[in-house]
Amino acid sequence: MRILHTSDWHLGRSFHRVPLLEAQAAFLDHLVATVREHEVDAVVVAGDVYDRAVPPLGAVQLFDDALHRLAGAGVPTVMISGNHDSARRLGVGAGLIGRAGIHLRTDPAHCATPVVLADAHGDVAFYGLPYLEPALVKDTLRAERAGHEAVLTAAMDRVRADLAARPDSTRSVVLAHAFVAGGEPSDSERDITVGGVAAVPAGVFDGVDYVALGHLHGCQAVTDRVRYSGSPLAYSFSESAHRKTMWLIDLDASGAVTAERVDCPVPRRLARLRGRLDELLDDPALDRHEDAWVEATLTDPVRPADPMARLTERFPHTLGLVFEPERAPDDPDISYARRLRGRDDQSIAEDFVAHVRGGCGTDAQERAVLRGAFDHVRVDDGVREVNR
Repeated sequence: MRILHTSDWHLGRSFHRVPLLEAQAAFLDHLVATVREHEVDAVVVAGDVYDRAVPPLGAVQLFDDALHRLAGAGVPTVMISGNHDSARRLGVGAGLIGRAGIHLRTDPAHCATPVVLADAHGDVAFYGLPYLEPALVKDTLRAERAGHEAVLTAAMDRVRADLAARPDSTRSVVLAHAFVAGGEPSDSERDITVGGVAAVPAGVFDGVDYVALGHLHGCQAVTDRVRYSGSPLAYSFSESAHRKTMWLIDLDASGAVTAERVDCPVPRRLARLRGRLDELLDDPALDRHEDAWVEATLTDPVRPADPMARLTERFPHTLGLVFEPERAPDDPDISYARRLRGRDDQSIAEDFVAHVRGGCGTDAQERAVLRGAFDHVRVDDGVREVNR
């Protein structure tokens, strides 16, 4: 069976205020063309179809068009909701849509009810694990505790139990939206850390033939059988080195996996430039970036006059401007933003407590209270967004 694995469309998202609906439409054209050209037997979409719980109308129309075209191609499609989607909204009409061969899996309670497709060698069971917010699904899945590993383990235990009741020849594919250890993140994924832990071990998915992951935006293989497709478009400058692709997966009669990357259309290249303003404006080696979307980091000791206007004369698609003056690491004037770069909310809060106490840091109980507060706010924000 030939499977096309994609995820993280984020329909409705922009790139530094540049609308991307046209580029997303071009990607969906490419996806349908790939399905036909490579004689794909099934399409799997591993979450984050939309960029937010209540997407703009243009994104909904684009999704609606994609569903009609995939159904018209006669190729079954299995989709799950991601942490950016509203599972309840995305799942509306799932029963009716399923009759057209588009199978939406958004309810955690049904994660062990597969979509069963057949080829010349027998059945392939597709299990959809939508994004599992630990605090919200712990009781539904009867997990031991409210953590990513615990709820995914509980869901996979159900999957393995269902699979064990099927004929031995049944092959299996799991769709999941999660941060699996060994994956390389970028700046554009929403934080899903719970209790200080975001990643789960790949071993959680043992016992199935292929795991189609979503959430991380870089295409990558955690193992031969556990892979991220990544997002089809770049959504932050941290993805400037990404090759945006989908996975074309061949699952043979024994369940062995062969994988090939299929490139996605690139609306405009990304470039991250760094140096003093005059250097960026004069260096002939940068000619190749003049048509790219540019993020420029200026290292001038003193902020130059009209930097954006001057940059856009040479690089008209400059979208980001960062100032990092050349200074010694211990310079007291180093910016607050630079001191915080790469640090999470928990560590910043702990340092704040230490600062107001005159250097006395937090103990284990206080760190647990802070962690619980951050978890509560993140879950509450998600619930409020879904229920708007």
